[in-house]
Amino acid sequence: MGSFYGENLRLTVFGQSHSPAVGCTLDGIPAGHAVDIDRLRLFLQRRASRGQAWTTARREADEPEILGGLFRGRTCGAPLAIVIRNGNVRSEDYEQLKGIPRPGHADLTAGLKYGGAQDYTGGGHFSGRLTAPLCAAGGVCLQLLEEEGVTVISRIASIEDVEDEGPLTASTADKPFPTVSDTRGAQMRERIALRRSQGDSSGGIVECAVLGLPAGLGDPMFGGMENRIASIVFGIPAVKGVEFGAGFGAARSTGSVNNDPFTVEDGRVCTVTNNAGGILGGITDGMPLTFRCAFKPTPSISLPQQSVDLERMEVTELRTGGRHDPCVVPRAVPVVEAAAAIAVYDALLGRKKEL
Repeated sequence: MGSFYGENLRLTVFGQSHSPAVGCTLDGIPAGHAVDIDRLRLFLQRRASRGQAWTTARREADEPEILGGLFRGRTCGAPLAIVIRNGNVRSEDYEQLKGIPRPGHADLTAGLKYGGAQDYTGGGHFSGRLTAPLCAAGGVCLQLLEEEGVTVISRIASIEDVEDEGPLTASTADKPFPTVSDTRGAQMRERIALRRSQGDSSGGIVECAVLGLPAGLGDPMFGGMENRIASIVFGIPAVKGVEFGAGFGAARSTGSVNNDPFTVEDGRVCTVTNNAGGILGGITDGMPLTFRCAFKPTPSISLPQQSVDLERMEVTELRTGGRHDPCVVPRAVPVVEAAAAIAVYDALLGRKKEL
């Protein structure tokens, strides 16, 4: 499986939704950096379900266990290995999926690729549960980026057609529902609750910004910062689109509007606007790096759906059991931050090698 990422920092994610544990290894972190486990634990809690109306009923402790890579609280040069135990599983909810794939899930394609040997319980290795170790790795990278003066912030930009108001200029991490506008956040929660009551689900958009980045990170062509970030963000289950800066809006604009004029502030060149999202030619220009990613509605819904009985090769009706988020977007916000942090720190390590 292609569950690894990185050029200078090598991330591997392992485990399944209902396996004894999920985890990651992170190789390439320079030695001597302090890692605050309490802060890492708090970051993981932002992703975890804690009984909110907009999350799944499955609740896990999500306690990070460091198996290697730290010595007396600091990185020691060895690969950092982290596991997160699974405890609250109900594998019996997925027995019907052995022969009837869920629409919108990887059940069918996983069976075709692995010849029926795949772990289908909870979605196996294709589950959103694998975002827990991704967050663990990203939470470490966020701490390492802070040492470099770089911060990563994000928010829910929209749920269906309900959009947040105001610019993303500060962290929303201290909010139980991470929007800039609390009024719009309440409207989003109402929409999610409505879909849940209907047996349906909602999609939405997460916006992310990386602040304090130096100019010069990334490469042209296939090693650009857009490529690096998009590659890992598309590893988050349910992500169906990524755009940087003005994104697809630039296609409806003109060059005179979309181009970012250059100016000088405090002795450095910067831009008046930031439609480029802080990236020109694949390389950071010193402005905030901004991007948005679109999440599809949770495919596991309680409404009846058409599927196929693979043994009989007949069309059949499926009602999905198990415990699922009516909308993955609120819990995906720290996951997007984590993915961005990994990509940016990997590029930063590469830049340091060049200097």
